[in-house]
Amino acid sequence: MNYTLHQLQVFLKITQTKSITKAAEELHLTQPAVSIQLKNLQDQFEIPLTEVIGRKLFVTDFGKEIALAAENIVNEVHSINYKTLAFKGILSGKLRISVVSTGKYVMPYFLSDFTNNNKGVELDVDVANKLKVIKALKNNEVDFALVSTLPSGIEVESEVLMDNKLFLVANQKTELNNPKRANEFLSNTSLIYREEGSATRIAMESYLNKQGIKARTKLQLTSNEAVKQAVIAGLGVSIMPLIGLKNELENNSITILPSKGLPIITNWTLIWLKGKKMSPAATAYLDFIKKEKESIKNKNFSWIDSF
Repeated sequence: MNYTLHQLQVFLKITQTKSITKAAEELHLTQPAVSIQLKNLQDQFEIPLTEVIGRKLFVTDFGKEIALAAENIVNEVHSINYKTLAFKGILSGKLRISVVSTGKYVMPYFLSDFTNNNKGVELDVDVANKLKVIKALKNNEVDFALVSTLPSGIEVESEVLMDNKLFLVANQKTELNNPKRANEFLSNTSLIYREEGSATRIAMESYLNKQGIKARTKLQLTSNEAVKQAVIAGLGVSIMPLIGLKNELENNSITILPSKGLPIITNWTLIWLKGKKMSPAATAYLDFIKKEKESIKNKNFSWIDSF
């Protein structure tokens, strides 16, 4: 057997994604390169690792066994690398964070200085909707999660990073000069929602219910960027987090409409399982956040205070 660590890493990613194309994307390789690595690994076994049925890739039972062994090998290699760095006095290990989708506008600023100053820390960030983020946290698959509302049914500890403000927004041609008429306006306007499970969707629905507003027509989209572009195009209005609208507000492609009870203010909060035994990398990151969060916020997000 002459399989390489790289072949095992590629095969492991294939088993996780169930797709050559997706594996290539996540590994930042070309699709042919991934296919070649899979073939080279397969050539060393008489039993198939994968099979394709109806253009869909399946991992065989034997392949699953090899994938489990590959995962153990890859983890051991990472452990050796981390221990080597630790003996050299360098902070090392993997820092795993799950981020709700709109949090992608926030989290990078609270990571950049830490990762730049700790090159031995491997960063693994997953961006998903709230349901998937909380599931990853419950399953102890991540060290931290970034959310805008605290989850129920799970005991967590938390560190507030900054305010999250949600406003009613429309394109530049839309006018609503009288906030008292906002309910009437919203009852007769197309409303653009995020997908089910999104914290922004939950906040928007809660606001509309409190105001007794029933949507005339709805449009549902699966990302903050998609909602933003739909608003700019004039497909409707939406309640959106301010954090992702800086450029659009500056170039006047989106406007904030006055409305009773808005903005909705929550908090961008870093959470972790209560009682979790943190790795050295996670402990160091939490210490960094507690010390530096105010300066990070003031440096990068002071513009939010003007709204």
